[in-house]
Amino acid sequence: MQTQPNRRRELGAFLRSRRERITPDQAGLPHTGRRRTPGLRREELALLAGISATWYTYLEQGRDIRASDQVLDALASALRLDRHERRHLFELAGHTAAAETGEPEQLAAEVAAVPLLLQPHPAYIIDGNYDVLSRNQAADELFPHLATAVDRPANFARWVFLEPAARTVLVDWELEARGLLARLRTMAGRHSGDPRYSRLIDELNAGSPEARAWWPQYDVQVRHGGRKRLRRPGHGVTDFAYTAFHLAEHPEQTLVVYTDTDTDTATVTDPDNGKSAD
Repeated sequence: MQTQPNRRRELGAFLRSRRERITPDQAGLPHTGRRRTPGLRREELALLAGISATWYTYLEQGRDIRASDQVLDALASALRLDRHERRHLFELAGHTAAAETGEPEQLAAEVAAVPLLLQPHPAYIIDGNYDVLSRNQAADELFPHLATAVDRPANFARWVFLEPAARTVLVDWELEARGLLARLRTMAGRHSGDPRYSRLIDELNAGSPEARAWWPQYDVQVRHGGRKRLRRPGHGVTDFAYTAFHLAEHPEQTLVVYTDTDTDTATVTDPDNGKSAD
């Protein structure tokens, strides 16, 4: 998604967003009068992390410098990052590697057939950037207009933010959309060289004022199962449980299965933070 300069800018933006959310009181620092910006000053964070203020400024400005694991650990502690944010920080700093092709992921025929076998439960398989690689008829009925173009795969992020029907189907649309965007941010950080992510993010920002407003907030989440309320024609609002099953050889490809908790006793479900329609 990003060149190295872009990755460094993303790292700087992430550090700044987390620095600005911590108050001097929370950090145990004395008051020093009025502040032009919220949160900690750069030199205050550098002091808390035990690093040079100049060096930290260069890091936040996206300069071509490399932070060690020790420095990143110190920053994560000073910024009070949770474990998901800490992992994201390390990934943005280039401490993970992944081969990026920019090409859509492929499914083996026997894997693509699994959602069909799960009918009548809505089921689909998504990849890391929410492209829908396989789905059954029940999923198409539950998420109308999921596929809007013949020349590219259906995509849940695109559906949530750009398809008007999503705001009717997703009873808690804002909660779902914010969660999905935070998970997309996490995945994009892991694949900073994959243009599929940059294209999708650009499209969401261009077409959705909410995506434009929320993306700079730099929320990150990981995928997990949960529950969501969906509105179905002829059924009204229905509570669904959803669970994610990650494919053994391709752990970022996820089988998601939904069950209507009003009529099913088993709980099977979808792949993302229990808060979004992926």
